[in-house]
Amino acid sequence: MDIFASIWDFILKLLDIALHVDAYLFPLVQEYGVFVYLLLFLVIFCETGLVVTPFLPGDSLLFAAGSLAGAGQLSYPLLLALIFAAAVLGDQVNYSIGRFFGHKVFEREYRFLKHKHLHAAQAFYERHGGKAIILCRWVPLIRTFAPFVAGVAEMHRGRFILFNFIGAAAWALSLVSAGFFLGNLPFVQKNFSLIIYAIILISVLPVIIEVARNLLKSRKIN
Repeated sequence: MDIFASIWDFILKLLDIALHVDAYLFPLVQEYGVFVYLLLFLVIFCETGLVVTPFLPGDSLLFAAGSLAGAGQLSYPLLLALIFAAAVLGDQVNYSIGRFFGHKVFEREYRFLKHKHLHAAQAFYERHGGKAIILCRWVPLIRTFAPFVAGVAEMHRGRFILFNFIGAAAWALSLVSAGFFLGNLPFVQKNFSLIIYAIILISVLPVIIEVARNLLKSRKIN
């Protein structure tokens, strides 16, 4: 029983670190130094590249990492390049997975997975795909699923790569730079946890608004 309890505690600890990497980042840099760059790369790559890990921190992690760069504990140019590379590669892998497995999922008609849904997704990404790929960078959960859906919808690979690069560059530059220039201000340092929660709330706010809007529409129809 003690062994299973220890294993369970270890799993919970790993999960807590995965969910709150931004909070653990400061002591991690002190203890592991340059290896933190690898950790940051892996977290961002998995958060953007694997549909099973949308729970990993993204926006808050970039801000926290930027604040460490502003304090001189991480390299600002290297951090930007690393985050950009991880975000681009993650989305590209996610897109490829969706493109390869997409039609296999829709080979049969399911209750919630119908061919008309696939055709609708294809039409959407033909019209608005570029804008969606860029703007979804700042929306948790959707950021993880958008490239997968783009792959399922067979968005033109060249267009996806172009907007993937633009979105990744803007996302990395905006949040890492915000942390770099603002993260070490006395007010921000004193209320760092609150700032992180505010970033998370602002990030998910578009999703909350959209869900509320759809609920109101459905009630009016009924």
